Amino acid sequence: MFSVSGLVILAAGASTRLGQPKQLLYYQGKSLLQRAAQVATEAGFSPVVVVLGAQAEKLIPELANLPVTTVQNPDWQEGMASSIRTGLQELLKLKPTLDDVTFMVCDQPFVDAAVLKQLLQAKQDGRSGIIACAYQGTLGTPVLFDKFYFPELLALEGQEGAKKIILKHPIAVRSLRFEAGAIDIDTAADYAALLQTDLPD
Repeated sequence: MFSVSGLVILAAGASTRLGQPKQLLYYQGKSLLQRAAQVATEAGFSPVVVVLGAQAEKLIPELANLPVTTVQNPDWQEGMASSIRTGLQELLKLKPTLDDVTFMVCDQPFVDAAVLKQLLQAKQDGRSGIIACAYQGTLGTPVLFDKFYFPELLALEGQEGAKKIILKHPIAVRSLRFEAGAIDIDTAADYAALLQTDLPD
């Protein structure tokens, strides 16, 4: 049976530690936000929703001509939970028959379409309701949740992220090894290190 798989890119943060919008940092010729949106669509997700908050007006042009829907999170300062809620609510408006949702962030530059396709394949292959990426001894984004978990995702508050639900349901979780997922961009030093990393496109 064909399943309806939506994806949410969480891109509402203010990048306070970096001092400039990390979404606009360039790597291999594209902004991190553009890269994230492109790999999401290349992996076959539909719909794809990008949640914006801080400096949204600067970010929207990065998504021109890409088949994604942007939504503004007016409560982005509340923390990750508000963006998860905003993104999932928008997905459900676009596709009420949604079977699962995948969350990704734009500051993991080595997430590619192949990684996202592995999440979808793992969902189809087995009975796991949560598929999370594993790196550096933790589980995190990108992460897929079956619709069974939508009420819990919509009930998250404050700084709570999807990890709260991953940890609450260990038996339901399948992990996919993705060590490059440990590389994310929070500081100028992180970005400088990324620019020295020459991985293939």
